[in-house]
Parts: sequence; structure tokens; C-alpha cells
Amino acid sequence: MKKLRLIVQIVFTVMTNGYAYGFMSGKIYQGNLKYACVPGLNCYSCPGAVAACPIGALQALLNQRGFQVPFAALGFFFLFGSLLGRFVCGWLCPFGLVQDLLHKIPVFRKRKILPLHHILKYGKYVVLFLLVGVGSMFLFGGFAKVPAFCKYLCPSGTLFGALPLLAANGMLRTQAGGLFFWKLGILLLIIVLSVKVYRPFCQYLCPLGAIYGWFNRFSLVRIRWEKEQCISCMACEKSCPVALSVREISRSPECIRCGRCVEACPNKCLHFTGMRRQNGSPEPADR
Repeated sequence: MKKLRLIVQIVFTVMTNGYAYGFMSGKIYQGNLKYACVPGLNCYSCPGAVAACPIGALQALLNQRGFQVPFAALGFFFLFGSLLGRFVCGWLCPFGLVQDLLHKIPVFRKRKILPLHHILKYGKYVVLFLLVGVGSMFLFGGFAKVPAFCKYLCPSGTLFGALPLLAANGMLRTQAGGLFFWKLGILLLIIVLSVKVYRPFCQYLCPLGAIYGWFNRFSLVRIRWEKEQCISCMACEKSCPVALSVREISRSPECIRCGRCVEACPNKCLHFTGMRRQNGSPEPADR
């Protein structure tokens, strides 16, 4: 399961950020594919990105003059949320892949969560409300509204967008100022934390994870627990990278459906929706 997930993450990242000419020229791809969004956090300004970021698209719609309900973005979130939930975060997000790889670096004593996790986990909802929502509608730069999350926080944009563009474009490097160094500082903090703590940005700051988390209880792709078959060995809880209990797995907004619990369960009482137990018995009702 771990190898399969890593392969899917790498392939999806290459597919969605594979515009090689953009990296070489320091220019952003602006073809017709940019009118579509990929499900994960994928910076529009990355020179290799062939599609847009859903959070960036939501902010662009909220940036329009006069308030308009962003039906297109809401429909996109409902589609992928109801189908996949936070499976998107675990398998299809390029910045999630970066954090996974950083956490594999064999330094520091690893932690699953930060102290005060029960409070800090709500930070992503604060970011969603204040930066993506309120910030996009009411913060102004000159006469234009500001995509506040992208401009002031998003470390994915700094890593995949700003740094490659600055590396390839000398004129842009001369224009880098305080805002760039602010975001670079955030990125470096996330990088260091990711080596120590599992996916700190996903757990505490990502507004996209906050949105998909709302769909975890009823999305099509989820993990089922066959309670009658469970022997309470707690192998699933020990393997869970975000410290969820067996009753929280898949149902919690924090579950990214990484599949580690499924792989760790010795009695095969955890499985992804649609998969049947090895004895061929039909799936039980959801619990």
C-alpha cells in the first residue's frame, strides 16, 4: 500500500506539473487546460502546472466585483469531496507528497501531532474562513481584491511557483521583496516541521483539507471497519500517521485515507470501500 500510494503521488505530481518548457523558460503555462482545476493543492503560478488550483480558483471567483456565489468552485468541491473526501490529500496532492518525503528524512524523533493538537487542528478552518473567504472578498491591494491565502500564506505556491520562477528569471529576482521573504520563511518553517511532525501544513493550515474533511463521513471512497471481526489489537491506531482511534478512522475530518491502517490490520477488518474481505463475504453496512 505504501509503495502504491507513493507511485500514485509521484505520477500525479508529474502529470499535473509536467510542463517542462515552463521550468526552462521561467514562464507560466496559460493554455486552455488552465481553465480546469486539479483536485489537490497545485499552484497556478508553478511554471510546470498545466491546470489551476481549486483554492486559487475559489479566491478568483470571490475576487470579482460585487458578491457572486462561486457555484463553479462549490460544485467542484462537492464533486471531488463526495467522491473522494480527503483521499485527495493522501494520494493526489503534490504538496502532501513533499511533506511525506520530508518526514522520511531520518533525523529528529518523529511525532504524529503537535502539542495542543486538539486546538491547532482547527487552524485550517480559520485559514479557510479568514484568508480564503473574508480575505479574498474584503482585502484590497490598490483597486483590486487580494487572493489573501495565495499571497500571504500558501507554502505550496512558494515552493512550486515563486522559487522556480525566480531561479529562471533574473528580472523577477530583482523585484523580490519583503512579501517573498515572509512566504519563504513560512515555507522553511513548514519544511523543518515536516521532518519532525507528520504533514503539519495538512493537519493545521490547509484550507483545501478543511473543505474535503467535511465530506469524509459520506464520500464514496472511504475505509470501512468490520467491528465484529476486530480483535482490538490497536495495530491500526499505532500505524495511523495522524493518531486517530479505530472509531475515528475514515470518519474523522483528519483522516487522509493513506491506507496504513488497512495494511497494518492483521485480521483484515479494515478495507477501502468496494473491496471485499478475503473470505469473499459481502461488505457489511457502514459503521
